[in-house]
Amino acid sequence: MADRLTSIVTKTGDAGTTSLGDGSRIAKNDARIEAIGQVDELNSFIGLLACEPLPNGVPSALERIQHHLFDLGSELCVPGYSALIESHVTFLETEIERSLAELPPLKEFILPGGTRPASLAHVCRSICRRAERGLVTLDQREPLNDIGRQYLNRLSDYFFMLARILNKEAGRQDIFWQKEKTS
Repeated sequence: MADRLTSIVTKTGDAGTTSLGDGSRIAKNDARIEAIGQVDELNSFIGLLACEPLPNGVPSALERIQHHLFDLGSELCVPGYSALIESHVTFLETEIERSLAELPPLKEFILPGGTRPASLAHVCRSICRRAERGLVTLDQREPLNDIGRQYLNRLSDYFFMLARILNKEAGRQDIFWQKEKTS
């Protein structure tokens, strides 16, 4: 990898194609590249969220998630390669269950917002949902490892729970959606 990143400006993508990890070249607007870009964008926003003051344990969980997303990116970059495993999904499920135990039951939809960190967690959640849709689109054309989709599905749930936890830790209540609110 060290030799591979010695030259950042390669000009090989100037014609609208890019290279995959297996050496093949595809169009930059291919569904595979779209999915890679969506996962990358999510990872970047997680990095932004990690810059915020966060409760103990959250920064290390976010870093672990970022590594998992790089694993997913490697799967997308090398067709047929698998890097994510069931324990990655189980990690998220455990974090979600832990969060659920700390929160009051939710009986209404909530609005994204509250504190800045919670709002960033909601942004991560919505980008994660888009990345999940990108994987579904690609999977319909080229079968992928099911764990990638499962991981992104759980990850969006994780960010929803994290947003609620971050608001709770800051003393902010969830903002409930009011169907007919006019003011």
